[in-house]
Amino acid sequence: MGCDRAQVTRTFQNELSCSTGSCSFFWIEDEYFRLNEIRYGRRGAGADPPEGFGGFINSPGQGVVNSWRLVFCKQISNSCTDCHICCRWPYDNLLFTAHQMRNSTLRRKRLIRSFVDTISGTLRRYCPYTSMSLSRICCLIAFFCLSAGVRAQDTVNVDILYIEQKIERPPVLSNLVSWPDDEGLQGASLAIDDNNTTGKFLGQIYALESLIFAPDHDRDDALEQIRQALADRARLVVLNLPASLLLDVASLDDAQDDLLFNAQAADNELRQADCRPNILHTVPSRAMHTDALAQFFTYRKWRQIFLIEGNRAADKALAASMRNSVQKFGLQIVEDKTWIEDADMRRTASTEVPVFTQSSKYDVVFVADEDRDFSQYILYNTWLPRPVAGSAGLTPVTWSPVIEQWGAAQLQSRFRKLSNRDMGSRDYANWSALRSIGEAVTRTGVADTELIKRYILSADFELAGFKGASLSYRDWNGQLRQPIQLVHANAVVASAPIEGYLHQLTELDTLGSDRPETQCESFSLQ
Repeated sequence: MGCDRAQVTRTFQNELSCSTGSCSFFWIEDEYFRLNEIRYGRRGAGADPPEGFGGFINSPGQGVVNSWRLVFCKQISNSCTDCHICCRWPYDNLLFTAHQMRNSTLRRKRLIRSFVDTISGTLRRYCPYTSMSLSRICCLIAFFCLSAGVRAQDTVNVDILYIEQKIERPPVLSNLVSWPDDEGLQGASLAIDDNNTTGKFLGQIYALESLIFAPDHDRDDALEQIRQALADRARLVVLNLPASLLLDVASLDDAQDDLLFNAQAADNELRQADCRPNILHTVPSRAMHTDALAQFFTYRKWRQIFLIEGNRAADKALAASMRNSVQKFGLQIVEDKTWIEDADMRRTASTEVPVFTQSSKYDVVFVADEDRDFSQYILYNTWLPRPVAGSAGLTPVTWSPVIEQWGAAQLQSRFRKLSNRDMGSRDYANWSALRSIGEAVTRTGVADTELIKRYILSADFELAGFKGASLSYRDWNGQLRQPIQLVHANAVVASAPIEGYLHQLTELDTLGSDRPETQCESFSLQ
């Protein structure tokens, strides 16, 4: 049998409320119990909570076994002492907030022993498949909760500024290519909801203030409005701006004490010579995307590449990044061509693409076309029958609706409920920026920008991002480490880093610029 949650709850409430004041328990919906119930035929995820129970809540930003979290709210006797304990797997990684440590008394020691025995005994009785580690977790929680009295903590208000300049998309050949008008903002809104879900247990309130400019808004006026928004105090800011405007904002005098999150600009230079010490990047660089493809090409032994470069600036930047990745992983570009600027592929794709891709030998075609103007017409029309990758076919993404593993289906469904559409890469980059802030505030207990930055760049920071690995930041350029999924329209093909690519610290650092390759000097001066 699985874990009888209702019986555990009743036992805790009946046996722990005697002479110790009111006692309430909140289990945050977790993958540990979900797996336990599915495996042993009990109720699956989403089941109604038992009667009289504190409630099940989706754990924001979590979704794998190692994200188990339990919140105890216990009022001890008449001392008006509240204790909020959050526990994350494994049991030696405990988070708890304590404003005042109190001396143990004989009565408190007896209460500790009783509480520990009740928790461990109840779990062993009604959760026969619960590991010893889980019991130890609860014992440690009980010890901290009852031995360290914690006063009701002050509310922490976390105000986050969202700045965006709308993107003016150039016309493309296909009417099927479109981007949502609220891309990015909806991801930030979901993260605010997630942060507040956890924050209400910890006395944290998150609020989002937005500043959005039209594509043709005067640049100087936009900078002045941003400067005024940053002038009054140190701010936590999420930016959806082109690289040039992003650098101008980071260089403002009023932005030097702020912490800025870049959630849009994928330019490699922002992680290299143009890096800034007050900018962290949640959007992957182009180098991370092209390195992911190069690893997969090597794994599949597609060593000879036909490269097609689009005519726009972003296409040229993507093609340049791919050339660097080809050199980095020992591949070969056998053909390197720029696309026909005035070609209308809607009528002539079957005749022009074979001629354009005519070559004696290549293993794969890479297309650099970030606006998706012509790339979809390359598939199945090449001279040699070869796979297509890059901007069409096998595509590296930050996020995609087809990602469903690692608890991602939970995030996808919550986003659809909020926005009535699928979650995209920019939405995910904004979500991960605000979730990084939420995780740091939960861990540090403060909303100070300098302390948050210091914690985020430390080895202790981990963000559960539903991508198969814990996410963290590189302390040499501020880039968020994360897997890159390689997808087509209906499924995930692979997740990079590809198995076999090793690294002395983390395999995630095989994607993008590693520490020995960095040209970023600003972070080294911190």
